[in-house]
Amino acid sequence: MRHKLLSCLIAFFVGSFAAMAQRADERTMADFRSMGLPFYEGNEVRLLVAGPVKFQDMFAEIEQAKSFVHMDYFKFQEDSICGELFEILKRKAQQGVKIRILYDDFGNRFSNSPLSKDFLKEVRACGIEIAAFDKFRFPWINHLFHRNHHKISIIDGNVCYTGGMNVADYYLHGKPKLGEWRDMHIRLHGPIVEGYEQIFERMWYVVTDELLTPGRYVGEDRSCCDVKIALADRIPRLSPDMMRKTYCAAIDNAQQLIQIVNPYPFFINPIRKALNNALARGVKVQFMVSEKSDGQANADVTGLEMKKLMKRGAEIYYYKSGFHHSKIMMVDGQFCTVGTTNLDARSLKFDYEVNSFIFSPETTAQLQQIFQQDVEQHCYLLTPETWKTLFPTCRRVRARVYMSIKGLL
Repeated sequence: MRHKLLSCLIAFFVGSFAAMAQRADERTMADFRSMGLPFYEGNEVRLLVAGPVKFQDMFAEIEQAKSFVHMDYFKFQEDSICGELFEILKRKAQQGVKIRILYDDFGNRFSNSPLSKDFLKEVRACGIEIAAFDKFRFPWINHLFHRNHHKISIIDGNVCYTGGMNVADYYLHGKPKLGEWRDMHIRLHGPIVEGYEQIFERMWYVVTDELLTPGRYVGEDRSCCDVKIALADRIPRLSPDMMRKTYCAAIDNAQQLIQIVNPYPFFINPIRKALNNALARGVKVQFMVSEKSDGQANADVTGLEMKKLMKRGAEIYYYKSGFHHSKIMMVDGQFCTVGTTNLDARSLKFDYEVNSFIFSPETTAQLQQIFQQDVEQHCYLLTPETWKTLFPTCRRVRARVYMSIKGLL
């Protein structure tokens, strides 16, 4: 009996040490498979680190389109960059390329320069199919939830662009009160494009009732590199917890280092708990947020959340060269995620969102290098003293009122 008990104890401790020895990326992939996430192998990932880079690359790819262009965006602003894009799309439509475009009606109506009826009429007259997701009509309250927050462009089924950028010229010129509008996009090539195409086809059917033939819009140029990607797709009512679960799994499995850039860290409790647990077990957490935000209440709530993390030992870096709108995370230098998801209740509980979890030390290292350059050139470290200076009593009260209204406390 004693020997049997000893054997059980040895087996328990060996199993525990084996689990601890398993790398964060391996454990996270196992968790993702148990959640049912699809994995795509043999991909190429290219980081597009600013608006001019994204639009130049994407426009050049669209110019080469031979069969179709599918675009699904939260909003297109009727401005210079949007005009340039649609001039290219009009030419391609005249050449016989099929153009299908979705945009979120709520996002459009509340943008600085919404797409006008005349603009839409002109575009459709050129043979471009463009449709609004969840048209904003009475009773308007129905349209506050479940927004389509995607940013996806697919060309000929071979290349996909996705990330944090909508179509607007402030990605080129910034905004007067904020300065530079910083963001991150990625260019994907390989089997992963099919996953994004399936997302587009589902959204197209929801909006237009047109069922696109499955597999028809898959590119011929398939496996091209060696990057493995898991695709996290949040669909309200079907996979409502997808983004919360994937972020929490990645954070829970971290053993050394978590680095996050996110514009709206208004944490729901599971994310806050996961970060606190990571800090408690000795994981280094570095979080980058912007000194300025596109809403005073946003900046105030961010300040409260960052203070809580700072008190628990996280390194908080305030980006001072504009507004950093990127949504990225790197874990242990082994894998990363880039996508549309903000770390707030809207993205995690309501909206349609999509993120690529990229299991590539090389891509992760590129993001880490960008992160470190920003730390050295564009950021300052938050301390208790600087927090008191940045957040006087009026800002603290405003943040708590806002958080109470949102139900985030």
